Amino acid sequence: TVKALAGCARLADLLEAEPDVDALSYYPHLLAWELAQLPADKAVVPVVLLDTFEDTGSRTHRDLERLLQRLVWLMPGAFFIVTGRGRLQWADPALEGQLDFTGPAAWPGLAAHTVPGPRTTGTTSGRQILIGDFSPEDCGDYLARRLVRDDEPLIGAELRAVITERSHGLPLYLDLAVMRFLELRRAGRTPTPADFEADFPALITRTLADLTSDERHILRSVSLFDAFDLELATRAAGLTHQAAAARLVERPLIRTDPFALWPHHLHALIRATLRTADDATDDRWTNADWTAAASRALDALGKQWQAAPGPDRRLLVGCLRQGLALARDHRLDLGWLTDAAQAYTDDYVWEPLPLPDTDAPATPADALAELLATLARRQHEHRSRTVERLTAVLDTGLLPADLTETALYFRAKAHRDLGDTAASRTGMQQVAASGGRYASDAARGLAHLARAAGDFPTALATARTLGWAGRGSRVLGDIRFAHGDMTAASAAYSAARAEAERHGNTGEQAITQAHLALATAFTDPARAEGEIAYAEQLLAGLDQRATTFTVQIADLVRIAGRGGAEFGDRTNLLRTEISSSGITAAALLLDLAVAFHHAAREENEAVQETCDQLADLTRGGDYGYYLEAVHYLAGLAPAASTVRWAEDPGAVRDRWQGLVASRRQEL
Repeated sequence: TVKALAGCARLADLLEAEPDVDALSYYPHLLAWELAQLPADKAVVPVVLLDTFEDTGSRTHRDLERLLQRLVWLMPGAFFIVTGRGRLQWADPALEGQLDFTGPAAWPGLAAHTVPGPRTTGTTSGRQILIGDFSPEDCGDYLARRLVRDDEPLIGAELRAVITERSHGLPLYLDLAVMRFLELRRAGRTPTPADFEADFPALITRTLADLTSDERHILRSVSLFDAFDLELATRAAGLTHQAAAARLVERPLIRTDPFALWPHHLHALIRATLRTADDATDDRWTNADWTAAASRALDALGKQWQAAPGPDRRLLVGCLRQGLALARDHRLDLGWLTDAAQAYTDDYVWEPLPLPDTDAPATPADALAELLATLARRQHEHRSRTVERLTAVLDTGLLPADLTETALYFRAKAHRDLGDTAASRTGMQQVAASGGRYASDAARGLAHLARAAGDFPTALATARTLGWAGRGSRVLGDIRFAHGDMTAASAAYSAARAEAERHGNTGEQAITQAHLALATAFTDPARAEGEIAYAEQLLAGLDQRATTFTVQIADLVRIAGRGGAEFGDRTNLLRTEISSSGITAAALLLDLAVAFHHAAREENEAVQETCDQLADLTRGGDYGYYLEAVHYLAGLAPAASTVRWAEDPGAVRDRWQGLVASRRQEL
């Protein structure tokens, strides 16, 4: 007795205390002392499992949790495994007064947020491991071992694979699938894969069981998002405070990536089930509730994009992707999506956007999604396909006026790329006459068409009126390039690039830099190497097919006169790629580079072959200045000039011949 009273610190106090619940909760200290007295050869480490810890109570009523935490604290020689759907908060200093032992000093291993296991470091005072989802192999293994008869899995391999795929690794889904399997067997049926295509309403019920009313409301709201932050979650739920959202994101069903645009996303299976399964809970949402939440979510995305302190391409594309899906799925008005779509097209970056799920657009949001997807896909399709898709969108009549103008402009642009200048001119004139957002772009398009027709005085007069909005400096550079004046063209392209930099337009910077590299390649191959490298750097992460062709052609011009077989191989490969794109201007530019190469090597027959090819490409009457420029390169006189140059044709001829003479001298 004396030894026990002296060695066990709390024994005397416990003997005197009334044996009520509070006093009894300290008795584990006595057991811990008894275990510590065992000799080394009989020592044991008790393993205590406290499962479904979320059932101990709510975050505001912690009476039972207080007793259980005291049990854990008083038995440092035992190994406690506490499992539940929520993170233990014992290391939070704010719980002082609600629990006996709180803060990071008491529980240093719990001080950090829940981390993925099993490579978690901690101390003897506890550590947390987020179990997370099962791998497909673990799912299959669990299902094979869960039900066994005669040492063989009762659930067949094919069925296990189906359940594994639908589970997304969620252990709760696997348990529910096993229960459904047994119910079907008891009913005398052989379970088939089709029996597991339906959702489990119980998945919702059990997921929502230990959430507060506000947390359940927010959970349903965020199921509308691919990813979200606290601000989006709170606004979509229509709440005025973020506390419930902050509690919800601590739950394991919410995954967090701190480096993502929006850090949180709902587990894929739970998200899909929330949105599609029959919800039998008391606070389930009606269709009107879902539509109202979708409207709030769409508005929240728009406010976040509009509140950005400056241009943020990543935020713009993220908001567009989520916003388009919300508007399409719930038939919402476009609202801010119209302005966002215009901002998306302004930069000429063309990140991929989701395609509509329907064969034919049925709502304005469907039509807008198809429009933007078409503009992005045109970098990977023949321009004739672009024309078809834009025509189909326009024929629906679902786009508002300003977006109709967008579709008309880009269709006219695709017509021009195909060499169909008559259709392009009609479209550009229609857009320019509207005086809308794309009027300046259409004016630039008309200047390009005048250049294509060989009417350089008109093109030059138009270019001088365009300004930044119409990319006037770039158009001037194109005109000076056609005249063989690479010095003036380079100056114009440099000015255009500087304007794009000032306006933060990365896509336009890449375009103008590509043209600058091309002009420089004719006059200064050494400098051109650096200009080409910079153009490639600007194009990284962009999706600009025509501009990429320009850079590749610039590199051919840089090595023109040299290269031998390499030049020919690269030319043939590039010609095939250009042909598959349907971009006529790129094919003409490639022939100009090839003619320059052969002229520098004094290969007159090869130059004549290029002239013949250009004659076929320009037979319709457009882009005849390319044919004349090639004649000038070879020192030949064109059979009949159809070009109205902006200056004396002799000066144009002398410049092109001077470029060849300089390259020959360099060689």
